[in-house]
Amino acid sequence: QKGATAAMAEQLDAALAHYAEVARRQLGRDVRDVPGAGAAGGLGAGLLLFTQAELRRGVEIVLDFTGLREKVAAADVVFTGEGGIDFQTKFGKVPYGVARIAKAAGKRVIAIAGTIGDGADALYAEGIDAIFGIAPGAAALPQLLADGPRNVERACENIGRLLRLG
Repeated sequence: QKGATAAMAEQLDAALAHYAEVARRQLGRDVRDVPGAGAAGGLGAGLLLFTQAELRRGVEIVLDFTGLREKVAAADVVFTGEGGIDFQTKFGKVPYGVARIAKAAGKRVIAIAGTIGDGADALYAEGIDAIFGIAPGAAALPQLLADGPRNVERACENIGRLLRLG
């Protein structure tokens, strides 16, 4: 629940727990402990309850579709990124999935992000070797979004220069 305060997250969790309990009583299916059921505001739970859906982590689908494992094998350094990297990233987000594949292949992993949030340092133990933010300084969100492509380019150029240093 990105963007939610602690109080809001508590309310959202309570609402989802109530939803799951009502669904269990009415439909006879318990989705409370199914991984991914609470994702996207409970969309996974709804799909499980009302369709014959099979839940898979989005990152696994993307990694399979792109053939990333094969591409990583030919790389010296693997780059990944996300708009915001924080403690939630290790719960199945793309940078975490990319890092797992890259580390299994013995590759170095560099992540770039629009923002680096609380708990991002936990990703160092999960296979990401370095995390770089792209914002060159304080600015309003609309300006950061408008300058995003240039900021990514600038950050990557500097990372490349750092890698050349050895």
